[in-house]
Amino acid sequence: MDTTNFTSSTMESKSMKKVNVRSMTVTAMLSAIAFVLMFLDTAVPIMPNFIKLDVSELPALIATFALGPVYGVIVCLIKNLLHLFMTQTGGVGELSNFILGVGFVLPAGLIYHHKKTKKNAVIGAVIGAIVMAAISFPSNLYVVYPVYYNFMPKEVIVEAYQKLAPFVKIDSIEKCLLMFNVPFTFVKGLISAIITVLIYQPLRPLLKGNN
Repeated sequence: MDTTNFTSSTMESKSMKKVNVRSMTVTAMLSAIAFVLMFLDTAVPIMPNFIKLDVSELPALIATFALGPVYGVIVCLIKNLLHLFMTQTGGVGELSNFILGVGFVLPAGLIYHHKKTKKNAVIGAVIGAIVMAAISFPSNLYVVYPVYYNFMPKEVIVEAYQKLAPFVKIDSIEKCLLMFNVPFTFVKGLISAIITVLIYQPLRPLLKGNN
């Protein structure tokens, strides 16, 4: 019996288990942080008061860079599953948040893990923000805003947007989303991207278990 190969296989198995446990622990920790950040939203003066700014995608992006795109998606999923227990939209808002989060972290992670450089992290995060902004248009138009209409007539929503830009003719939800929500979502993604790029390297040893 080749004891050398047996010992090597045992060590590799223990190493893989250790990595898996750490990955699951870090994922759970980042998911909890993302869940908390969903409540730390703030109103934005240039947007209607029912639109809030939060950076709950930030932990998901960190997970994507540290562990891989799949883990970033898992963080997006867990934070929204937890938020379902206190949803005010029957799960529709959480579904939209999950879709947008995946649109953000998946491209960013795929680009970064193709070649792990700071440049690729920046490029990936920016492209992720662009994808998230693009997805926000159909997501809001067909998923989120139809729920809003149960509490606020479409005309009232359009009027709220019109007050933000009285010099521009805004007469449809589609125009509202294109002029305000899409750019807002892109900026929201950029904020998470900038913070991640600034703090990722100092956090990397802790997240990956490197000394």
